[in-house]
Amino acid sequence: MSSIAVSKVITTTDRSDAMSVIEAVFVREKQWIEGAQEQLPEKAGATERCSWFIARVGGKPAGVMRLLYDPSFNLPKAFEVSFEPGVDIEKVQSSGHYAEIGRFMILPEYRRQYLVALRLMRSATAEVVERGYTHFITDVFEGKAHSPLNFHTRILGFEVIGRHLFGELNCSSTRIILTLDILKLYNRIKDSRSRIYQELLEGIRTPFGKRLSVSGCIE
Repeated sequence: MSSIAVSKVITTTDRSDAMSVIEAVFVREKQWIEGAQEQLPEKAGATERCSWFIARVGGKPAGVMRLLYDPSFNLPKAFEVSFEPGVDIEKVQSSGHYAEIGRFMILPEYRRQYLVALRLMRSATAEVVERGYTHFITDVFEGKAHSPLNFHTRILGFEVIGRHLFGELNCSSTRIILTLDILKLYNRIKDSRSRIYQELLEGIRTPFGKRLSVSGCIE
């Protein structure tokens, strides 16, 4: 397998490569947006509100992910949001410091190489831990081919908290709202020998361990 590298989108070359992935997947393949230009600001690394990551395989663009920090929990009524029984969204919001995973896409030719998605997730997790965030929130489409729902829930431990029928992307499928407690994930997988979990832990074990030590959560 060719080498896989993930970096933040900072330079004009990074932006161009990321735009090529967005154009291929979200515009031409999925037809969820009309154009890629509005997705990435001209100075992609200049904002503190979000981070973009680009995965390359053998130096070629392969996948993209966006992190949005401190997302709003007040979704428009037009989205027709409903929450799972027993879910108190105010308690969910107050239980942690959230970063939203969005615009997560892999080019078709690299989707069988699961390490591409894992490396993107690893970089995203390292980023949010270093910034002091504690939870992820994300949407996935229900019933779509290549949906990450099973991976998110079965492997990573995301929990379904609700659904909404409409959103920013032009897709008729129901959006499933998921959250992940990163500390809970870390404690569950930190001693695992699974290659998947070792991939996720690589690069985040040290900063997470330091943060937890400072907070007194571990000895």
